Amino acid sequence: MSTVAVILPAAGASQRFHDKNYKKPFAPLSGKAVWLHSAEKFLSRQDVQQLIVVVSDEDREEFNRKFGANLAFLDVEVCCGGTERADSIQNALDRVRDDIELIAVHDAARPCLAEKWIDAVFEAAARDGAAILAEPVSSTLKRVDDKRKIEATVDRQNLWAAQTPQVFRRELFAKAYAARDGTAVTDDATLVEQLGQRVTVVPGSSLNIKITTRDDLRLAEQILKILPKPKGPSGNPFANDDLWR
Repeated sequence: MSTVAVILPAAGASQRFHDKNYKKPFAPLSGKAVWLHSAEKFLSRQDVQQLIVVVSDEDREEFNRKFGANLAFLDVEVCCGGTERADSIQNALDRVRDDIELIAVHDAARPCLAEKWIDAVFEAAARDGAAILAEPVSSTLKRVDDKRKIEATVDRQNLWAAQTPQVFRRELFAKAYAARDGTAVTDDATLVEQLGQRVTVVPGSSLNIKITTRDDLRLAEQILKILPKPKGPSGNPFANDDLWR
C-alpha cells in the first residue's frame, strides 16, 4: 500500500458562489463545513499519512479560530495559498513529507466522494504514475462567441470532464511543478501532461459534484444522504456536528 499525502485547495475567491457570509469551502452543508466533508473521506484511510488544507491569507486567522483545536487533534496541516491555484498547490507540495509516495489533490469544495472512487484512482496512480477521476461528457457541446452566439457544435466523442482526486507519484508531481512556466492551469493533470506523461482516466460519477453556486449545496445535501458513510477513526470529532457549525 502506497503512502499518500492529500492536498485540499480551499484558497479560491468563490466569485460565483455569491454569499456574503461564506466562501464555498466553508459554507455549512448538512451540519458541517463543505471542506470537512471532503477531508473526512480521507482521514479514515490507512494509506493517507498526511492531509494539507490550503487557505488564503485573508481567511487564515478566521479558519484557525474556528477549526484550530480540532485540526490539531486530527493532525491536519494548514498552509496559505498563493496568487494562482498552482501557487497554492506548490505551497502545499513544499510541505509534503519525505516518506510520501503518492500525492492526491482534491477540491475542498467537492464533498460528495465515495470510498470506492478513491480506491480506484489511488490504485491506478500507484500502477501508472498518474490518474484522475473523470466522467464521459454526455451533453451536446457548443462553442460560442463573446456575444453568446453559437460558432460550432463540438464533437463530444472521447471527451471526459475532469474531476478530483487527481493522484500522482510524488517524483512526477514535483517534476511537473518544477517545470511549470507560470501559465495559469485549472487542474494538476495539465502540468503532468506537459511533461509527456500519460494520465490514466478512472471513471468517476456525476454525483461527485463541485460546489460552485448555492444551488449546488442543496443538491450536495441530497447526494450525501445516499452515499455510503466513511468509516471514521475512533474518537473522530466529525461525529459531533456541533463542533463544525
